[in-house]
Amino acid sequence: MDRKQLIQQIETARKSRVISYLTSDRQGPFNARIAPDIIPHISKQLQKIGKTQNIDLFLYSAGGDTMVPWRLVSMIREHCDKFSVLIPYKAHSAATMISLGADEIVMSDLSELSPIDPSTANVFNPVDPANAQNRIPISVEDVMAYFDLAKNKFGIKSDEELSKIFTKFVESNPQIHPLALGNVNRIHNLIRMLAKRLLKSHKVAMKEEVVDKIVDYFTEKLYSHQYFIGRREAKDDLGLTTVVDADATLAKLMTDLYEEYNKDLEFGKIWNPETELGANVMQNKKNYKIAYIESHDISNYYDMDVEYRKQQVNVVQQTPQGPIQLPQEQVGFKVIGQGWK
Repeated sequence: MDRKQLIQQIETARKSRVISYLTSDRQGPFNARIAPDIIPHISKQLQKIGKTQNIDLFLYSAGGDTMVPWRLVSMIREHCDKFSVLIPYKAHSAATMISLGADEIVMSDLSELSPIDPSTANVFNPVDPANAQNRIPISVEDVMAYFDLAKNKFGIKSDEELSKIFTKFVESNPQIHPLALGNVNRIHNLIRMLAKRLLKSHKVAMKEEVVDKIVDYFTEKLYSHQYFIGRREAKDDLGLTTVVDADATLAKLMTDLYEEYNKDLEFGKIWNPETELGANVMQNKKNYKIAYIESHDISNYYDMDVEYRKQQVNVVQQTPQGPIQLPQEQVGFKVIGQGWK
């Protein structure tokens, strides 16, 4: 059964209109993250659907730009009375934020959410010692945990001692610019604000204390960005009452649709340039689909055309007589085209 048939079957089962949004988490350079460029394409889908009772977003992503969820959710809500998210497997980080904005989060036993504590990277972040062109991302929660360790685990309370702790942190190697910490604080506050706005956008209002509890859990109290949350924990422990179980029929449809997208997006596949070039080949071109936005009416995908070529490079090798350069065959690659289609 093809993707459009599966989408229509889900629509029939759910009495809804379905939009799929999936980003590849293929291991290597050819994957995708949630990004602002999806907004015009989702808008086109919504305009085609028109005003309707129920819209389901079929969502798979390892995360991305945390500024996108509020824009996306508020736009979808303009076109429906009830907004739901269907999670076949991963909805991490920014995808979790999108899910928090839904009236209903439909999960199977495979589905998972994650904390929404981001890492920040700007011009004030430390330079990566391994690559001077890169900046080291700073995890918001790592910074918070550092000062929590000093105050609550080591018992440091005085302003003088905390000032020393702060100075030691900033003067670490590589150094952390104070403005980088300012950015961390700003992003921390922004994520909490956005999470609250998303939870308060529901058709059925949540109590303030429930909203605060959920935001605390997803931004601070899970301690690791790699901590993944199943449906039971999300609902029973974290207080996310919008979580509902997919019945056996719907769970199978969700899994089947996920597997159809997996054929193109190659979720989790490890990328290797030599394997991509192929054996006994000097040059090759490949196309990678890295994201889909799709309904049974309209299909958009983001793809990349990549050229692979065997090439000779000189590698420095140390010898007793000193360093020498030895020719070595490597596989090089370059992107020759990309964009939404």
